[in-house]
Amino acid sequence: MEFQIRRMTTEDLDSIKDSLEKDFDDFWTASIFKQELINENSYYLVATSNDEIVGFAGYMLILDEADITNVVVRKDMRNKKIATKLLSTLISIIEEFPKIETITLEVNENNVPAIKLYEKFNFERVGLRKNYYKNHENALIMTYYIDKNRLNYSTDFKLSIISIFFNEKNVTIFTIRVNIIVIATEYT
Repeated sequence: MEFQIRRMTTEDLDSIKDSLEKDFDDFWTASIFKQELINENSYYLVATSNDEIVGFAGYMLILDEADITNVVVRKDMRNKKIATKLLSTLISIIEEFPKIETITLEVNENNVPAIKLYEKFNFERVGLRKNYYKNHENALIMTYYIDKNRLNYSTDFKLSIISIFFNEKNVTIFTIRVNIIVIATEYT
């Protein structure tokens, strides 16, 4: 099966809003979802096949963390690697932000396929939110720690060398300051 991943638009939401609960899941209402789409700190993707939306995923940036708000695939299109591609694309986009150190998400503790997917991407179980969902089920909190060696960074190291020379009549102090600037722009 072929599918494409692209940025989600409000028109995409309009096209699926009536079928969110029936074809996807009842995680959010269309109005809440629309607020997320227009939030400048949020970013959403859609997966399409034959011009139909078959999945979507998004994140919100919060300080030095990205929170994956959802990874959802249409019920009749599950187990076709769509969630894998959506998650992979989200992680790649988030890793481009140099200040983002972690990616966190919540997942229903009974959603074993989703938990296995996140663990495949090296998300770690770090906590539990009790009664998180409408049906009072718990959510696992999972976090992905971004490998900082893959990110652009700039670090300024300063080294001061102090030499003291004594002679018979006075003390002379020499200070040499060496600045080493490391800038990484290549990805490993």
